[in-house]
Amino acid sequence: QVQLVESGGGLVRPGGSLTLSCVASGFTFSSADMSWFRQAPGAAREMVADIASLGGYTSYSTSVKGRFTISRDNAKNTVYLEMNSLKPEDTAVYYCNAWSPIFDYRGQGTQVTVSS
Repeated sequence: QVQLVESGGGLVRPGGSLTLSCVASGFTFSSADMSWFRQAPGAAREMVADIASLGGYTSYSTSVKGRFTISRDNAKNTVYLEMNSLKPEDTAVYYCNAWSPIFDYRGQGTQVTVSS
């Protein structure tokens, strides 16, 4: 049974930091490119960061570049999203996604709210 379980969301003030985690099971984690997406109410889903299966390549949306960092620990089947200098417009449900040529899985999401 495939599972992607996100955690670490919550309420944070503007300028604050949060680190999200996503623990994977039920598939070969090290073969998957991992991504973090987000979706705010009434908005389209946006990919904010991704990392290649062996961690050698990362990319970021322009809206988060320089503030967010994606990383992974293949020994722990976990991908992380470190978020700094958070802004109210970062408020969204954040999902992790696992992709390979033979599968595409998404977690249930964790809410991040940036508000004073």
